[in-house]
Amino acid sequence: MTKKLYYDSPYLTQWETRIIHTWQQDDCYYVELEETAFYPHGGGQPCDIGTIQGIPVLDVATHGDQIVHQVEALPESKEVSCIIDWDVRFDHMQQHSAQHLLSAVCLELYECPTLSFHLGADYCTIDVEAAELSRDQLSSIEQEANRYIYKNHPIHTYWVTEEEAARIKLVKQPKVKENIRIVEMKDVEYNACGGTHVSSTGEIGMIKLLKTEKQKGNTRIYFISGYRALKEFNMYGQIISTLSSRFKSGKEELTDRLIQLENEHKQVQAELAVLKDQNDDYMAQQMIQDLADKVIHHVFPDKTLKDLQNLANKIAAMTELPVLLASASENKVVLCQNKEASPSCGKFFKAHLAGFNGKGGGSDLMAQAGFTSWDDAAAFYHFASQELTDQGEI
Repeated sequence: MTKKLYYDSPYLTQWETRIIHTWQQDDCYYVELEETAFYPHGGGQPCDIGTIQGIPVLDVATHGDQIVHQVEALPESKEVSCIIDWDVRFDHMQQHSAQHLLSAVCLELYECPTLSFHLGADYCTIDVEAAELSRDQLSSIEQEANRYIYKNHPIHTYWVTEEEAARIKLVKQPKVKENIRIVEMKDVEYNACGGTHVSSTGEIGMIKLLKTEKQKGNTRIYFISGYRALKEFNMYGQIISTLSSRFKSGKEELTDRLIQLENEHKQVQAELAVLKDQNDDYMAQQMIQDLADKVIHHVFPDKTLKDLQNLANKIAAMTELPVLLASASENKVVLCQNKEASPSCGKFFKAHLAGFNGKGGGSDLMAQAGFTSWDDAAAFYHFASQELTDQGEI
């Protein structure tokens, strides 16, 4: 059985030990050590990473009493030097301790017990037993959690028997009957937990709530702490500094400035929509006047699919001839006709698109298709133009 050094001290990052078993399975390599400080994933906490004799550790898992280390390759010697990636380990310690504190505060302030915990690469979550938490409640939770951090409560871990555990005011009674490990956040909570933790709440640094969402009738709280929170704050600071410089506004005025720009943008978009509609009216009339074939067709260098559809509808409302339009920038082709024409635009596309690597479809009155390249789109456009001209109707 492997001795678990991470229980003795989560701050241990380097040690010498001996390999007691190695094996290969499905092109993967595994090592079992006499002693390990590599924490295996479980209980919502990811595993540690690092190296064994300079070889990267990819995964650490528990199999019964064994701690199994998946490595890139098998070490050549039995005596090995192991190193923990401290940045990853300490991040996990900060996030896990932050979860204990945050859960304790949710229970203390609003009687919301924590149902589950997940420590992800970018953020952490707890699911609490509450249908909803208001913005003011979340603010109070965050404020109180950080107050406990500033008070720097000690965090101790120790082992107790089942009888001793029954006498402790635990957040939740453990399922195991022996080797019960207690994480005590002094004057805050007692929790049965096998994870790695910082030695005091002050080492959590800070807790920042990110957002909430409903989860099966409960509330999921997204949060970060420690260096993650500092990194997030620095990112926000850079964004605000860039925006303030770009819009020549102080950070206090930035929200009002952005609202003003949003309103101006909406006004410009409304005016542009009117002008585009007027331009489409003029273009539709001009294309009908310049008609030389039995099909109204044209290739535009940069129109969007929506613009093609709007223009095609306008033209089709003024004539009984089919309207075939294409966009070179988007590799799109649109076919449209009015209610009096027949048969179906959609059926025409369905019958011929596959031969030009196109995908799309539509109704009797309009069909649209996209192509992987302009060469394919152009080939289909010219084919359809000729086919519709030869037919005199679709």
